[in-house]
Amino acid sequence: MREIHVSIPVRMDDGTTKVFQGFRVQYNDAKGPTKGGIRFHPEETIDTVRALAAWMTWKCAVLDLPLGGGKGGVICNPKELSNSELERLSRGYIDKIWQFVGPDKDIPAPDVYTTPQMMTWMMDEFSKLTGKNEFGCITGKPVSIGGSCGRDDATARGGMYTIREAAKELGMDLSKATVAIQGYGNAGCNASYLCKDILGTKIVAISDSKGGIYNKDGLDLDLACSIKGETSSVVHAPSESAQLISNEELIELDVDILVTAALENVITEENAPNVKAKIVAELANGPTTPEADEILYKNGVHVIPDILCNAGGVTVSYFEMVQNMSCYYWNVEEVYERLDKRMTESYQIVLNASKTYNINMRQAAYVVAVGRVVEVMKLRGWI
Repeated sequence: MREIHVSIPVRMDDGTTKVFQGFRVQYNDAKGPTKGGIRFHPEETIDTVRALAAWMTWKCAVLDLPLGGGKGGVICNPKELSNSELERLSRGYIDKIWQFVGPDKDIPAPDVYTTPQMMTWMMDEFSKLTGKNEFGCITGKPVSIGGSCGRDDATARGGMYTIREAAKELGMDLSKATVAIQGYGNAGCNASYLCKDILGTKIVAISDSKGGIYNKDGLDLDLACSIKGETSSVVHAPSESAQLISNEELIELDVDILVTAALENVITEENAPNVKAKIVAELANGPTTPEADEILYKNGVHVIPDILCNAGGVTVSYFEMVQNMSCYYWNVEEVYERLDKRMTESYQIVLNASKTYNINMRQAAYVVAVGRVVEVMKLRGWI
C-alpha cells in the first residue's frame, strides 16, 4: 500500500554526524490500522521489510484482529552504538515518519534488536510532536508506561495454546509427550518452561546457533537457562546432564513435538522426510520451506503454521492498544485468559478449513486470512 524511505542524521558521541537509512512499509489497512515491528539490523533491506509487512497482514487476519500489516527497519548495528546514540536514532526515526504513524494509522512495536526502552523513546518523541501523550502510538512498552502485562512471554504462550489444541485433535497425551526446541532465544526459552508448566510435557532437547543438548530423561531447564546466560550457549552444559547434538540432529529426533523457534528454512526438502515429530510448532517465522511442507503433510506431520502459532505476540500487542485507548489496564490473568480464547478459536477455525478443503494447515491459515482481508476490501469497494 505504501512505502516510506527516510534518511536519519544522528549526532554521534564523538561529535560527527552519521546518516542512517530507514524504512516503513504499510502493506494493507483494509481491516484496520497497520501493525508491525521495527528492526534495527546492519543487514536490513527494503525487501525484508516488504515481506514482513505482508506477513503481518495475514498474521493479524488469521487471528481476526482489527489491524492490517506493516513493518519498519533501520540499517544499523545497535551493538556498535552507545545508549545515547540509540536514543537519538530512535527519536530521529520517529521524527521522519511520525506523520504516517499513530494509533489510528500504523502502530509500531519492538522487533529484532529493538527494546521496550527504545519503544518508550519513540512514543515520547511522537507525543512531543503531536502535543499530547500518545501511549497507544507504539506497543511493547514497559508496563509502567502503558505496556501490557503478559507481553514478555506472549509469543511462546500463544504457541502453547495451539499445541494443546493440536494434541487434542491428534489424541496425544501431553503428560507423556517429549519436546525438542530448536532455538533458545526469548521465544524458545519461554517455550521450554511453558511446555512444562502449561502442557506438562518433558523437554528432552534444546539448541541455539552454536549447537544443542539432549537428554532422553529430560533436561534441567534452570541449569540450561543459567548456562545460556553465562556463556551465551547451551552447549556448555555439563556432560553428565546432557549430550551434545547438532541443530540438524535435533530436527530429526524421535520426539512427539518439535518447536522451531529460531531461523527460517530449517526444515527443508532434505531433512523433512526424517522428521519424526507428530507436531511441528512454528514459533519462528518461515522455518519450513514449501517443499518441506508438502513432505510433512504427506507423512502425516501436523504443522502449526507460523502466522497462527507465533501470533500471540501481536495479539497481546493489540491488547496493549486496547488498554491504552481505554486507559484501563488488565491484570496478567485477564491477558492470559483473553489470549487463550483468541488463539484457541483461531486454531479451530484454521483446522476446520484444513478439513473442509482437504489442505494442510498452512494453506488453511492463508485461506482464512486472505479470505477475511478480501471480504473487507470488497465491502469497502476497493476491489
